[in-house]
Amino acid sequence: MAYASGRRYQDADSHLMELPDFLSSHAQSSLQDRLPSLDEVGLAIESIRMSELRGQKGHPPDVVERLVALGDGLLKGPKWHDALGAFNGRERAQALDLLGFERQVVFSSFCATRIFGQRDLDMCYASCLAHNLGMAEFCDADPRLIGVGLVVLDDAPRALKVIEEGLERGLGAFWIPAAAPAGRSPGHPAHDAVWRMLAECGAPFILHVGSSPLNIADEWMNDGVSERQSARGRAEVIGSKDLMVIYQPFERFLSVLVLDGVLERFPDLRGAAIEVGAGWVPDMIRRLDHAVAIWSRSEPHLGEMGRKPSEQIGEQLRFTPYPFEDVGELIRASSPELYMFSSDYPHAEGGRDPLGRFERSLAAFDEDVKRAFYSDNFDCIYK
Repeated sequence: MAYASGRRYQDADSHLMELPDFLSSHAQSSLQDRLPSLDEVGLAIESIRMSELRGQKGHPPDVVERLVALGDGLLKGPKWHDALGAFNGRERAQALDLLGFERQVVFSSFCATRIFGQRDLDMCYASCLAHNLGMAEFCDADPRLIGVGLVVLDDAPRALKVIEEGLERGLGAFWIPAAAPAGRSPGHPAHDAVWRMLAECGAPFILHVGSSPLNIADEWMNDGVSERQSARGRAEVIGSKDLMVIYQPFERFLSVLVLDGVLERFPDLRGAAIEVGAGWVPDMIRRLDHAVAIWSRSEPHLGEMGRKPSEQIGEQLRFTPYPFEDVGELIRASSPELYMFSSDYPHAEGGRDPLGRFERSLAAFDEDVKRAFYSDNFDCIYK
């Protein structure tokens, strides 16, 4: 029996664990030496360096056999690069059989922060193209895999080309930075062509952890206690202070997007905020409704909205709670259509039994609410 059974389950967040040459092997030869390096990525398993993984194509047959033998206990097995299907698409198909998820969205693990942080736009877009080719190749192994491409919005014509090429290769969503592109609001008319294309093709935009810096600024870590330890510093590992602020750029980006009328102008546009928790969502929605009601006279464009922000968000945006968050409490504070299940496979943050934790927080709700969380809300974003 698969880990997830008895109803439809769709996984809104999983990861490809890139190898050191992931970008360079998918780029034009003239650019290979200029692309962001992954060799020095800090890995969660401190005894292994990224450079030691160079040249691997998949796990040896005996390792695959041992991992498959874990059956419905796969999530209790190895994580990161050691997991089944961590960097080989055919192995990921086997992992999906054991996990029991109908579809699974796949993000890269290390590329976004390196690509989004580049100041050279030529290299930024070249890196996006190389990343998206590698992601498409991984997801070609199984139609249940939905690959997520990378794109920055600073140069709208080039962003459109990246999206178009990604769609041609079968990618199903596009991960963007939670920043003001080229010094403009994401609601600036210069970006409307991008929002229009995504709305028309049915591919959602995604804000994922890595869409903005992972960590709180260094001055906030200067507490005068030099021997105090922190969990920060390795692959997508954050500390307690980071947790408190990691969602803020996402809230700002989505709030500005709503207040500038992007969701109102493009009602078919879909988007999601992934792996930054969802405890902040109910308050953001309340504040947006208040902002429109209070400022609609002094900012007349707000009074022209045909739908309240809460209605726009309920129809067009989705969020993934952390496994330790009480989904039931979030639903009571907002609405059941907002939240989606995710496993974070094969990252350790997803835990070894995310379904068990989510089920406990949803125990008081009927099957309609559970079905929405595990599958129907996913369907709203991924057609």
